[in-house]
Amino acid sequence: MIRRARLVSLAFSLALVAVLPACGGETPPPEAPAPPVTSAAPAPTADAEAAPTASATASAAPTPPPPPPAPTAAQKYTGFSTPESVLYDADADRYLVSNINGKPGDVDNNGFISVLSPDGGVTTLKWIEGGKKVKLSAPKGMGIAKGVLYVADITAVRMFDVKTGAPKGDVAIPGATFLNDIATSADGSKVYVSDTGIKFGEKGPEATGSEAVWVIEKGKAKAIAKGKDLGGANGVAVVDNGIVVVGFGSGEVYRLDDKGKKQDASKTPKGMLDGVVSLGDSLLVSSWDGAAVYKGKLGGTFDAVLTDQKSPADIGYDTKRSRVLIPHFTEDTVETYDLK
Repeated sequence: MIRRARLVSLAFSLALVAVLPACGGETPPPEAPAPPVTSAAPAPTADAEAAPTASATASAAPTPPPPPPAPTAAQKYTGFSTPESVLYDADADRYLVSNINGKPGDVDNNGFISVLSPDGGVTTLKWIEGGKKVKLSAPKGMGIAKGVLYVADITAVRMFDVKTGAPKGDVAIPGATFLNDIATSADGSKVYVSDTGIKFGEKGPEATGSEAVWVIEKGKAKAIAKGKDLGGANGVAVVDNGIVVVGFGSGEVYRLDDKGKKQDASKTPKGMLDGVVSLGDSLLVSSWDGAAVYKGKLGGTFDAVLTDQKSPADIGYDTKRSRVLIPHFTEDTVETYDLK
């Protein structure tokens, strides 16, 4: 397993374009001093005495409210090994967590899936485990469709029975190098998966040119969008008019239409975006650079609804409890927050 400091460095080096520069502010100019009163000046009238001076008016300006207190987790789970994604299994009312358990790009067959109870307990740490008659090296995003759990695993999407965890085969993604997140259509007929398009060499992550968003339909994979314009495609979510994608490198949130074209590109306050959840006409997006979860709409603004979140990876959402599920990649923890 990678040390935490190395993981943080690794995650930051994944950005394929420069992160937004830090914003600065200007120091306001000092107030001009009041002119001195000479002996020849007339005595002030009662009305003049009652009128506030410029400095008095400034001092009476309202003080900005203090920042909101750090959020308190509803539940905190520990004992994981590089948790990358949390998925709410609504039918079984449980949380599933993918554990990379090593380097994100290593084909080492030691990844595993954990099962959590919403009340705070770890039901089964290693429910599905690589090497135990299972292929699973560095599991990341997950999705459920028609009784099947789909898991992104570097170059292939692994399939498991969602009730028993038994393997149900793989779908290889042609030319893929770093499969990352998964989303499923409402009717379960389509499974979408992102390829961030990197590999890990001696000097760290390198672009491979394979960056794309794919759709799996009837067991076959087809690319719906490819290229650097995807901005380091990471999290994906299905919406009524396409697929929402967040870019780890570009810091963009955008929609791919039915022709695979980018639409409604928007920026969050800070970048290195990872997970995305669709909530009606709003989106929740996790940001490593901002250590936050943002909420907003495509074409509009995004504001922080959860702050002080270290290495927030592929977030999930408990629809029964209106709860955000956050895997902390470098902290080996999972936390949940009520979001009413």
